[in-house]
Amino acid sequence: MAQYGFYFDSDRCTGCKTCQVACKETYGLPADTLWRRVLNYQAGSWKQDTATGIYQPVGVFAYFISMGCNHCETPACFGVCPVAAIEKDPETGIVRINEGLCIGCGSCKTACPYDAPSLWESKGIFTKCDMCSDLVAEGEKPLCVTGCLMRALDWGELAALKAEYGEGSVEVEPLPKNTTGPSLVLNPHRKAPQTGAGGGEVVNLSEEL
Repeated sequence: MAQYGFYFDSDRCTGCKTCQVACKETYGLPADTLWRRVLNYQAGSWKQDTATGIYQPVGVFAYFISMGCNHCETPACFGVCPVAAIEKDPETGIVRINEGLCIGCGSCKTACPYDAPSLWESKGIFTKCDMCSDLVAEGEKPLCVTGCLMRALDWGELAALKAEYGEGSVEVEPLPKNTTGPSLVLNPHRKAPQTGAGGGEVVNLSEEL
């Protein structure tokens, strides 16, 4: 079995959201449905100089993380679905939601530590990234990867990605502890604190998430 996965370089990402838009436009997702999100994490503060009145940055930094479904080794969504609508392809490792079986209960979204499933309200079901399975079957890469202007995203067999880019680390703020074995090689931003270290927050507008 080949396990396909994503590579993401946070140092390269400028937060342009081309990956997010390419996915959303191609698959005709409604306004409140996202299969890939670009998180904007910021930390630090601004302190006013008492003599000059000018505000100075104190430990200020920011970075972006592009996050879709990670097609995990042990998907948290898989075991909680009451109608067995979630499947992991034995040949590719891609995790899919069978839209014909989904009853829209939201158990998958609640269980997913990466908040990947997204409600398609007009259909009354939860959907998510399927790694552009149709394109992958034709030997092409997912749209988010080909659309990335800064080449911050890549895709392929997980073992090959690790061989090319290294192991990386998925345990950086604002991501959770690794409990599901995400198929993701993440090169953290050079200033990224480890998961749980705190010191910053996701500053996206609510409608961006």
